[in-house]
Amino acid sequence: MKDFSIKQLPNKTERHKLFGSVEPGEKTKPTEKEKMPDLQNTQKDFLFDIDQVGISNVKHPIQVHSKVKPETQTTIGTFKMTSSIKKSHKGTNMSRFTEMMQHYSDGNPFELSVSTLKQFTKEMADRLEQDDNQITVSFPWFFERSGPASDMAGMNYANAEITMIYDKNAGYNITVSLEGTITTLCPCSKEISEYSAHNQRGNVKMTAELSHDYNEDDVDWKQALLEAAESNASARIHPVLKRPDEKMVTEQAYENPRFVEDMVRLVAADLYELPFIEKFTVTCENEESIHLHDAIASITYDKALHR
Repeated sequence: MKDFSIKQLPNKTERHKLFGSVEPGEKTKPTEKEKMPDLQNTQKDFLFDIDQVGISNVKHPIQVHSKVKPETQTTIGTFKMTSSIKKSHKGTNMSRFTEMMQHYSDGNPFELSVSTLKQFTKEMADRLEQDDNQITVSFPWFFERSGPASDMAGMNYANAEITMIYDKNAGYNITVSLEGTITTLCPCSKEISEYSAHNQRGNVKMTAELSHDYNEDDVDWKQALLEAAESNASARIHPVLKRPDEKMVTEQAYENPRFVEDMVRLVAADLYELPFIEKFTVTCENEESIHLHDAIASITYDKALHR
């Protein structure tokens, strides 16, 4: 019979020593902040200006507002915050970025809005004593979707991102993107087959530069981009589908076949008609159901170049 008696272990301090811990050495360097050297604030000729320096992959809860349900939601934002520095400065003060986030959230979710990001980037540039500042926040955005026949609701999501750039001389630049999922049915398959047609799940990514007079109180850019993708697809994606819903969605897809080329052109037309979008890129990638490869197409359009 095996001996299951508990072995007497050394105490925790001795266990740490066993695995390499040593006693603290003599401390000779200052502990007061005022007496510590600040290497990042060293000023010399450091050869080159730096376009962007800062922190990335910062996770923080955010509060997002929408014009569709749920109108207010808390989700997780992934932050990237940077500024430029001149060659006369050795570095930037990284801790100020997270200090500012804490100041703006005060222990609560960060309020993600265009107006907040404008204020944040300007204040951050002033604190860093630089002429510019940039913040990018990517997040999953959730929205309620009901079945077309049963009206049974569930939660869908799209991947969203917003970038705010502040420049002391040029002002603000706002770029947004949304990646949504759709259904597409192959027009070629429908055309050549006696019956049926293969379909696939498509991913549409739209990146757009917003106009300077964009007003988030009037229009929700997330909803507008999502509608541009979904309304031009063969069919929308649903979290809950009962049999009457499935019949409607399947027949709708058959009635609206789409190549990836069709998708990017149709979505581009919708984005072109939105007055608050200055330029955009649309990409559609279909996960083919009868091929090992995917199909992809993209369009980039700048309204200013075609006026």
